[in-house]
Amino acid sequence: MPTHLQREIENVKKRVLHLSALVEDRVQRALEAVLRRDEGVARKIIDSDIEIDTLEVEIEEECLKVLALHQPVAVDLRFLIGAIKLNHDLERLGDQAVSIAKQATHLAGGEKADIPADLPELGRKSIAMLKKSLDAFVNMDQKLARQVCADDDEVDALNRKISSEVQANMRQNPERIDQLLRVLSTSRHLERVADHATNIAEDVVYMTQGEIVRHKV
Repeated sequence: MPTHLQREIENVKKRVLHLSALVEDRVQRALEAVLRRDEGVARKIIDSDIEIDTLEVEIEEECLKVLALHQPVAVDLRFLIGAIKLNHDLERLGDQAVSIAKQATHLAGGEKADIPADLPELGRKSIAMLKKSLDAFVNMDQKLARQVCADDDEVDALNRKISSEVQANMRQNPERIDQLLRVLSTSRHLERVADHATNIAEDVVYMTQGEIVRHKV
């Protein structure tokens, strides 16, 4: 790999890792804001979303510049294509953190609704999938990436269980529907976090193996 191209790719990787750390932290804190009904933390996450949006644009522009200037091939080309897709997923994950934080602001201000016992576990598993997918990217570890893809079924099952429980609670307590809808929405956003983690893992398999595994893993 030419020295200039190697330097540019390492720079892209560092910027993506910085964005990854920010996003992972925001998702974790958004979940904690829901569980603790902490409006202050939630509003900080909402107000700081512009930082993630700005970084996402800068990273995409950097990737496109490297593609245009160096015309990389093989593994370098796959890395840059994968980095662009990962970058987009990270921005969407930032949006999921904001959406979860918005539910926290409503839960903090209204009558307390029961939080399903499985919701913290759903959050833990979704965030663990995100962390593993990002570790797989850092280490170009296709085995770890495939584990993330396999973990998604468990998260989907937990989300379905929580949805059924919350809907039953709505029927029994119609006066709490607004708050319970916030809980239901939180569960769905956490499930989407796991979906984005799966997307990242699939991209790692592509970057390392040149294999497109969507709909196959």
